[in-house]
Amino acid sequence: MFISQYAGLTQSKGSISIKFNMKKLLLLVLVGFIFMSSCSINKMAMNSISDALTGSGSSDVFTGDSDPVLVGEALPFAIKLYETLLAQNPKHQGLILTTGSLFIMYANAYVQGPAEMLPQHRYLEKVTELERARKLYLRGADLLYSGLELKYPGFSESGQNGTLESYIAKLKKEDVPVIYWAVAGMLSAYSLDPFNMTLGVRIPELKFMIEKAYELDPDFNNGAIDDFFIIFYASMPEAMGGNSDLVDHYFAKAVEKSRGLSASPYVSYAKSVAIPAQDYDKFREMLETALTIDPDGDPSNRLVNILTLQKAKFLLDNAGLYFIDFGGDWDDWDDWDWEDWEWEFEF
Repeated sequence: MFISQYAGLTQSKGSISIKFNMKKLLLLVLVGFIFMSSCSINKMAMNSISDALTGSGSSDVFTGDSDPVLVGEALPFAIKLYETLLAQNPKHQGLILTTGSLFIMYANAYVQGPAEMLPQHRYLEKVTELERARKLYLRGADLLYSGLELKYPGFSESGQNGTLESYIAKLKKEDVPVIYWAVAGMLSAYSLDPFNMTLGVRIPELKFMIEKAYELDPDFNNGAIDDFFIIFYASMPEAMGGNSDLVDHYFAKAVEKSRGLSASPYVSYAKSVAIPAQDYDKFREMLETALTIDPDGDPSNRLVNILTLQKAKFLLDNAGLYFIDFGGDWDDWDDWDWEDWEWEFEF
């Protein structure tokens, strides 16, 4: 458009004017090129940074670390950094996945996990932290759902308007990490608020999604979905998709796919199966087996194993909180740590 206007103008002028106007034309084109190049360069730079921070192996910086305290102190800053990048590059699927999954990982490992280990006299603190974990789970899950919505417009509402099946059919293997973390975040939030009907009615949708993810990539993250199914099928009522007959199958698969290097399937089984069944012998067997696993056996999963082993030891040492009769001796009051006991009253 601009070129044709300048060409028409120069035809009615002398040669000097033609030369002058051609210079202006070239200057305008050059300025426009520089401006467009600058925008393109900025976008390319942002994409390069985003790709570098979310590419293959980037998560090992956290999950492969051997110092849980260091990672716990670094994760909030990392999450806010990823959020800042995401604000500048809101359609980057890698940033969406990394940011959303970090919210969920942090909520599980550094908020819900420690809260569940608080003693009973710190009940109010425990309730506060579990509510914080629930909100972080939903924050991460909502972000991950936004990534699916970007790729498949209408996905977010498909579970409510009866079109979910057609959207599930569109999913690809590359979507499995987003599906896994979105479902894990939603169900973790529901587990902390089981009377929330808004989340409860979405259980069939979440089950459908994770089953599709398993179909697309059954070996995802060395059996992570199998481990997920241990908890899901053991914990959910049959009316909501639970099936206790499938638990042992997925437990065996989780151990096989992790090559026996992950403590998580054993702890999942102990919590989700042995405690509800009040089977202390199985509970102890699973946790003692978990405690034999060397965190360094799988360097990429080192931190996860360390945190899981801490949980296993806590459960084993505090079996009296979960079992009516487990053969423990609670009459030895000399072992009670009275110095840490505090009385709290709320009026």
